[in-house]
Order: sequence, then structure tokens, then C-alpha cells
Amino acid sequence: MNVSTTRILLGLALLFASLQDSSLNAEGTSTPAPAKPAPTPYEHTAPTNPALPPPDADIWKQTWHDMKRPMPPVSTPLPEEELAARSKAPSNAIVLFDGKDLSAWQPSNWIVKDGYMEVATNSAYLVSKQPFGSMKLHLEWLSPEPKPGQDGQKRNNSGVFPMGLYEIQVLDTYNNTNTYADGIAGSIYGQYPPISNPIRPPGHWQYYDITFHHPKFDAKGNLTRAAHVTLDFNGVRVQDNVTIIGPTSGAARRAYVAHPEALPLQLQYHHDPVRFRNIWAVPIED
Repeated sequence: MNVSTTRILLGLALLFASLQDSSLNAEGTSTPAPAKPAPTPYEHTAPTNPALPPPDADIWKQTWHDMKRPMPPVSTPLPEEELAARSKAPSNAIVLFDGKDLSAWQPSNWIVKDGYMEVATNSAYLVSKQPFGSMKLHLEWLSPEPKPGQDGQKRNNSGVFPMGLYEIQVLDTYNNTNTYADGIAGSIYGQYPPISNPIRPPGHWQYYDITFHHPKFDAKGNLTRAAHVTLDFNGVRVQDNVTIIGPTSGAARRAYVAHPEALPLQLQYHHDPVRFRNIWAVPIED
């Protein structure tokens, strides 16, 4: 094979390789081939950790914030009088808000009046002074009447974040179906929709009773126990010891990163005037 033939074959090989990575557009110029989507944080790791749900679990089959995911059925909340009677803080509870002040929280401009606190305009997350790990947490929240056109995730949004990392969604989802099932009230945000939707209309107090078990890590930072949550929403069990697959913040499902066994509780600032009252916690030793 002479030099000229070798050069011709080499040129053809390079041309073929370039065509593999590009295509011609309408003007006849080269267009780069679409990039391969970046893998999700769990694509290669999630099912291999025995602390997480097994590979065939439904959570791995669900797409994050899938608008086609079915909404849970509506259920009937317990009467508010019955819930109020059983929502008093027990003697061993740590009272985080009794309607008087924000002394249990880091400095904030959230509004306190008439026995409740309200998310203030141009504020930030409300962060407890005391860190918590596993605990039973009670709180009540209220969303105001929505404004015209206020729909989906914009309809008076907030959230409860045990350890500041794992969100239990707060949202007016009364006759509000223009959103994703894993983001309605009572959901573990981005992971588990509630089993049912027992929400009351806006302007009524909603009751959350949360049992949270913190995740555990070994000395090398490997996950040995995932976080678990049970939630009674207006007296109806809507999450039953579900396994949280990682922190819920951000625009995708995320893997665990080792952290202390106790971190502050946070209530979300999401620009909406959501109200909270009667917040108390009982730590769990586990």
C-alpha cells in the first residue's frame, strides 16, 4: 500500500468518525449529536445498599415529579375537635412553639400573633435552636384562601424538614390537582405521595403527627440505616414507616451523605403566608 492510498483511507476513517458524532442540518452544516443524559445520583448505587429498598421496589420505578403519576384518593379527616383534644403536648415534650414567641428558634422575622406564627415576606427558613434526631413531632398548619390563578405548587407552599434535609410537604392541595403526586400535602417530597388525601379546605387547621427515625452511617460514612417516616395527616395514616431514599432538596433525587445524628428542625420559607401553631417534639432513643 503506497503513501497516497494510506492517506486516502485515513481521511475516510476520520470522515466516518465525524459523521458518527454529528448530522447535517437543513443548511447542510454539521450539528453535534445530542449529549447522553447525565446519570441520576442513584443510577449505579441505589439498589446495591441493603439499607435502601430492594431493586424491584416501586420507588425506583417512579419518575421524580411525574405529572402522569396518579393522585391518591380523597379520604375523610377526623373531626377537628377530636384532633385538638389529642394534640396537647405531653409532659415529656419539648415545646417549640406555644403561640407566644419564637424563643425556641434561631432569630427570624416570621410573624407571631393570635397564637400562631406566619411565614413573613422576604424571610428565610425557620430553624430550631435545638438539634433533633429520631423524634415524634406534632404541628398544625393553615393555608389561606388561594388567590385567583394560584395553583399547583404555588398554592401556599411550605414544608417540614426533620434534620433540615428530609421534607414532608405542606401545600394547599384541596381540589388542587395541577401538580405532581409526590409533591402534594402529606408527601415525602419527590419520593412518596401520601396513601390518601385527607386535607381540609384552606382556612382550616391541618394536623401533622410525624414519627421520624434518623439515618445512620458507619465510621467510613456509609449508610447503614435509612431514615424512616410515619405520618398521620388529620388523623389519617398517609405514610406508614416509609424508607426515605435520600435528602429531598434540589431538582432530583439525591443520595445520602453522612451527617450527625442530630440536626435542627426546619420549616420552609416558600414565599407564601402559611401559618403554624402548637409545635412540640418528643425525642426517640434508637
